[in-house]
Amino acid sequence: MSSADSRYTIVGATPEQQAAIDELASQFLLSDERLGAIIKEFRRRMEEGLAADGKVLKMIPSYVTRRPLGTETGTYFAIDLGGTNLRVLKVTFDGKGGAATEYQKFVLSEEAKNRTLFDFVAQSVDTFLEERNLRPTGQQPPMPMGLTFSYPVLQTSINSGTLVQWTKGLNVPGCVGRDVVRLLQDALLRLGLRVKIVALVNDTVGTLLSAAYRDPTAQMGIIFGTGTNAAYYEDVTSIAKWKGPSPSSGEMVLNMEWGAFDSDDFSYLPFTPHDIKLDRKSINPRKQAYEKMISGLYLGEIARNIILWLVDQRLLLEGRSSEILNAMWSIDTSYLSSGAVDTSPDLTEIQQVIEKTLNINNSTFVDRQIFKVVAILVGERAARLSAVGVVATLNKRPHLLNSPITVGIDGSMYEHYPYFHEILVETVSHFIPRESFENINFTLAKDGSGVGAAITAMLAATYDD
Repeated sequence: MSSADSRYTIVGATPEQQAAIDELASQFLLSDERLGAIIKEFRRRMEEGLAADGKVLKMIPSYVTRRPLGTETGTYFAIDLGGTNLRVLKVTFDGKGGAATEYQKFVLSEEAKNRTLFDFVAQSVDTFLEERNLRPTGQQPPMPMGLTFSYPVLQTSINSGTLVQWTKGLNVPGCVGRDVVRLLQDALLRLGLRVKIVALVNDTVGTLLSAAYRDPTAQMGIIFGTGTNAAYYEDVTSIAKWKGPSPSSGEMVLNMEWGAFDSDDFSYLPFTPHDIKLDRKSINPRKQAYEKMISGLYLGEIARNIILWLVDQRLLLEGRSSEILNAMWSIDTSYLSSGAVDTSPDLTEIQQVIEKTLNINNSTFVDRQIFKVVAILVGERAARLSAVGVVATLNKRPHLLNSPITVGIDGSMYEHYPYFHEILVETVSHFIPRESFENINFTLAKDGSGVGAAITAMLAATYDD
């Protein structure tokens, strides 16, 4: 990589500083040839997961075999458990592809993340219903609810599934290998709450269903946020490991759990020393390798490792650090977002982050330029790598690309990280024939995970398969 690309040329840098930036650029900027090899391996891993359980890409059958028509009406309730927040929702469908949503957000406490998660969820449901005078009495039947559960679950029916592993910073003991619906149902019973979980759905399955209610051409749902994952409609005859009855629709939504790609041997993804350091110190080493390169939870920490690498060589901030910078996870990915688009003459946004947030005084203009380049490199690699899973999945059923299809995407990285959408879409266009690519509509499926759980509850109540 030459520093000829002006984005990576640091005005006023020493030769040693520029050489370090060029080295980083050579590690983080990925050629189409490199991406093509990763896409090929991704497809191989998909086939592996379709053939048997226990593979790196789980390719988990969701038991969702219907598409919403967009004409369904009614009010349904849902619980959306994500990486940092929990929401309880009341969703009213208008029969025209639209939905009115009322929800209450609860921030997961550290105790909930590490000990009392299901009791916390049950208490939050109780609060939501009580405040709206919706709590079912003893004379009423249990209130049906859908549950979006954003963690790897081996689904065993539409309303049951065992936890495979925790991701996204949760680590509640005694849950792996157990039915998460049963764990939550028990917590609801402890509160005497007459609520029945009728549908369990992964957040990406929910995102796909939410997009499909609005647009029947939706074929794929993706989360690019705190974590990452995808779901898509697969022909049941292609799911070799599926032993259940063939649904009348002939297809089923698969929860890919693609964040785990390349976690077993670290052979294909572009690992740098900064990625290895993050992985080694994370709560789940040698797991979720793909997720750790492209998700909001991790990008700030990758950047922090790079910054400390430069500081240790006295190539940044005159070799100075701070207690804050030395602490893991102290650089939030939002700092990179603001840094990547700072076009002020003195890079004052970045100066605020370095001097006020990280508590390192007297940054130079060279320091701030370096910070900006780090933010751009980490974000661009994330967006380019994100295209890998998209291309591999869309090419799995290439005949669908002969007609217009929609890809619904939710998550803070897709919605807010500078140029993420543009880089992702452009990269996808390099690997799909133009006439097919022009049929793809990438759309923001805002709030897909929560609404999707309500749709799944609606499908469970409306259709029998």
